[in-house]
Amino acid sequence: MTTHFRFTIEKSDTTCKARAGVLHTPHGDIPTPLFAPVGTQATVKTLTPDELVDIGAKLILANTYHLYLRPGAEVIARFGGLHRFMGWSGPILTDSGGFQVFSLESLRKVSDEGVVFRSHIDGSEHFFSPEKALEIQEKLGADIIMALDECPDPMDYEYNKSALERTHRWAERCLRAHTRADQALFGILQGGIFPDLRRESARFLTSLDFAGYAIGGLSVGEPKEKMWEMLDITVPLLPMDKPRYLMGVGSPEDLFEGVERGIDIFDCALPTRLARNGAVFTSRGRINLRKAQFAEDPAPIEESCGCYTCRHFSRAYLRHLYKAGEILGLRLNTIHNLYFLLELMRRIRAASLEGNFAALKESYLSEYAPIMDAEGQRAKELARRRGKSVHNIS
Repeated sequence: MTTHFRFTIEKSDTTCKARAGVLHTPHGDIPTPLFAPVGTQATVKTLTPDELVDIGAKLILANTYHLYLRPGAEVIARFGGLHRFMGWSGPILTDSGGFQVFSLESLRKVSDEGVVFRSHIDGSEHFFSPEKALEIQEKLGADIIMALDECPDPMDYEYNKSALERTHRWAERCLRAHTRADQALFGILQGGIFPDLRRESARFLTSLDFAGYAIGGLSVGEPKEKMWEMLDITVPLLPMDKPRYLMGVGSPEDLFEGVERGIDIFDCALPTRLARNGAVFTSRGRINLRKAQFAEDPAPIEESCGCYTCRHFSRAYLRHLYKAGEILGLRLNTIHNLYFLLELMRRIRAASLEGNFAALKESYLSEYAPIMDAEGQRAKELARRRGKSVHNIS
């Protein structure tokens, strides 16, 4: 157990499992519940660290698989770790690389020892064991790191059962390999959409006393009601005094559902990916700025939004930038989408502290209309078939 990491709960809701807390890390305190922007390649796409600070980001993610391949963990270590390498002074979380490796399908081979895979960049062969995943993350130097897990198709019971047993053995090996007291190691629960496997995973991993617990293998194409069912089963089995991290979830309606069930940390590449494709969040739902109806619209994306984009630019201008292929459009959309989610989480946290979470959820979702256009439906179906999460592709 790390000696540099502490989690305190400030307020628990009396009507549901929502709670407000603080994660204390070597690089600063993280108020929870919280949404963390994804910075796959040691950068949140199109934004500078200063801009992330300005919009209120408190934690960002980086990707072990990608950084291992390029520029290499040793290079980053020689620069003093990720914080100095990327110029971000706040807390960082790195995943183990497991999700990306297991998304390679035919390019990897798994055994109890670990997983052999080929780089998506040049086809070169590599090997991740639990010990190797920890070694890489310790070189990267993030505040929160993840145990290596196997990420199966959530619908396949037999695959999930064998993968769960392997994930649990790997979790024990990760704990034994963990040497840095200034890094908090989280275990990752798996089990697909199967209640017995989810219970088994929660009971086994909590017996190992990780610093926190991530819930993996959800938001990967399964029906959304199944995701909530698995959380309803899993979260009550997790320790009250440890942070809970739901991996790959970040749409506004899903943040409410997760917080209501006791989740403390969320991450997702959805807001940045949507922004680069001209889609932006509003309090009434997502809109697509590529549409002709916005060509002469003088309004900001959201009248009440305090982000830099909404304070200075119109929908018409943003549509023009997108149509002209200007990079500024991608940056301005990204600023808005991340600010939107971070501001929503600030409101959710404040409501949780005041005991008004249920009222905020009801009023907010009564106006908000989730939108999944044809493009999103196709991406979701492709993700389901591949066992991949569209929310985790930055």
